[in-house]
Amino acid sequence: MRCAESAHDFAAVWDIATPSRPGRLPGVSMAGFGARTRELFDLDVVPYPAVTVAVDLSDGPIAVDDNSSGRQNGSVVVGLAASGVRGRGRDIECLQVRLSPVVAHAVLGVSSELGGMVVSLDDLWGRDAARTQEQLRAAGSWDDRFAIAEAALVRRHEAGRAVEPEVAFVWGQMVTSLGGVRVERLAAEVGWSRKRLWSRFRAQIGLSPKRAAQLVRFDHAAHRLAAGHSAAQVAAEIGYVDQSHLHRDVKAFAGVTPTGVAVAPWLAVDDVAWAAPEYLSKA
Repeated sequence: MRCAESAHDFAAVWDIATPSRPGRLPGVSMAGFGARTRELFDLDVVPYPAVTVAVDLSDGPIAVDDNSSGRQNGSVVVGLAASGVRGRGRDIECLQVRLSPVVAHAVLGVSSELGGMVVSLDDLWGRDAARTQEQLRAAGSWDDRFAIAEAALVRRHEAGRAVEPEVAFVWGQMVTSLGGVRVERLAAEVGWSRKRLWSRFRAQIGLSPKRAAQLVRFDHAAHRLAAGHSAAQVAAEIGYVDQSHLHRDVKAFAGVTPTGVAVAPWLAVDDVAWAAPEYLSKA
């Protein structure tokens, strides 16, 4: 069984495909993953400021566990800030789509219900999930798969319900500031009370504004740690009050220390699969 010997070892056993052209839908990033070995993989997934759709294209099902939803087999949707997410499978092949929570609200039809949860794609898309998965399996190339997935996302996005402009603006400001903006200032900018912003944002994004900003900041910190920067450097650069506050956020989101995040195997493939992540756009 292959666990996390090192980030370098983990990155070396994957074939990673990315779209050859920009997508039609802002706020969406896609990547294809194929294991180069038939060993059993068992790994922790670091939380991201995106809703993740993982379409299982393997011969055997991928099992995904988390702290609150139990085990799901096959294609899943991972909500914002889901903790304790762990993937397990052999001879893995999958298409992963990361959605800005602004886009996810329309594409998936739910938001608040997904916060911190892992659910089956079948539960959200019904028969459309099976049809899309069959088309993806039959496709002759990753570019064909990306086109099929994009068409499904665009179709559902056009039929879905957009978030309120104020909510989209607040999310965009969080992304631009790397999570460093004060929620009270954002409420004043959109002309809402703090209570109204809290309620509308949580209902449409799936997290409270404060938690969402913390997640964006954690994501930036995690990648800085993985790039070799010390915890003290990262805390100072990103605006944490001190190193203990960085440690607290990392522990809350990832369940490990900053040192553990720095060597997290899944982060080793991020710069390849998500070099310019659209899911962190303002969309």
